Amino acid sequence: MATDYYAVLGVRRDASQDEIKKAFRRLARELHPDVNPDPKTQERFKEINAAYEVLSDPQKKQVYDLGGDPLSQSGGAGGGAGGFGAGFGNFSDIMDAFFGTASQRGPRSRTRRGQDAMIRLDIELTEAAFGTTKDIQVDTAIVCTTCTGEGAAPGTSAQTCDMCRGRGEVSQVTRSFLGQVMTSRPCPQCQGFGTVVPTPCPECAGDGRIRSRRTLTVKIPAGVDNGTRIQLAGEGEVGPGGGPAGDLYVEIHELPHPVFQRRGDDLHCTVTIPMTAAALGTKCPLETLDGMEEIDVRPGTQSGQSIPLHQRGVTHLRGGGRGDLIVHVEVQTPGKLDPEQEELLRRLAKLRGEERPTGQFQPGQQGLFSRLKDAFNGR
Repeated sequence: MATDYYAVLGVRRDASQDEIKKAFRRLARELHPDVNPDPKTQERFKEINAAYEVLSDPQKKQVYDLGGDPLSQSGGAGGGAGGFGAGFGNFSDIMDAFFGTASQRGPRSRTRRGQDAMIRLDIELTEAAFGTTKDIQVDTAIVCTTCTGEGAAPGTSAQTCDMCRGRGEVSQVTRSFLGQVMTSRPCPQCQGFGTVVPTPCPECAGDGRIRSRRTLTVKIPAGVDNGTRIQLAGEGEVGPGGGPAGDLYVEIHELPHPVFQRRGDDLHCTVTIPMTAAALGTKCPLETLDGMEEIDVRPGTQSGQSIPLHQRGVTHLRGGGRGDLIVHVEVQTPGKLDPEQEELLRRLAKLRGEERPTGQFQPGQQGLFSRLKDAFNGR
């Protein structure tokens, strides 16, 4: 191959079409004959023009990559000193190179997709743990029942705009360093739709949709937590012109429970028992999510110990099984004793040799940052 078109545009051989187009735009703005009339620049412009013609066309690019000459039959890409060159397929290409984007032709549709909507739903812990079904009321836009989304009053219809003749845009000719340049903008009479509605629907004022309250049934899966969002496809706002509806998102908010605190899929609670029960052992009834159960507090249980009840927590949202229920024990020391109770405790202390205990001292509990500091210092 006599010419390396990739090197001419300054792109890699695996460059995307977008990268090739951006490189061509940059060079075209610098080297176009109407901007820079130098003869050497004109030759350079012809080269980048030919390179763009080949690399922007998938078929020509394939021929070139296989070692062929895709311009041999088309007579090359050379253009005159003041022309646009073969690399510009039409006027929109030169406008795209100089101004960044080509105008989009044709009227825009009145029908557009609607917005997504979101509603918050309060549920109990039991409902979150095992799943449930809820009826919710939502206020969203629906298709107008009078005009069925057309926006025109019954018996009438949209008409072609007489200003743009249905094109949705009007053109204007101005002068620039390129000569006469034609630019387009949305039609001010129809706002780019190409049609006008002389008699709008009295129900929706021409929008094609109205607001309505609906009742929906939502299935809440087991294991949802605060912030979980459930997507209901197509249940959001209907779009302008009766366009397809967006989605509705139901955000879960779990109400506080009077006994249990949730941490992930585990549940935690605290049971307070007297000192004698902790020493002798006892059984405490507890209403769990699965019903009444007895918590077995073994003799000698210390304050701060925990009793796990496996598979009594919240169902895992993804995968089988459930979390655990952790019961934390708090031992309550009596604050006031009558003479008889005090005498009994003194006799117990004497029997256990605890009349004058010296206590057991140990370092205080460290916080997270203190433990990290000690770890870095090798302690």
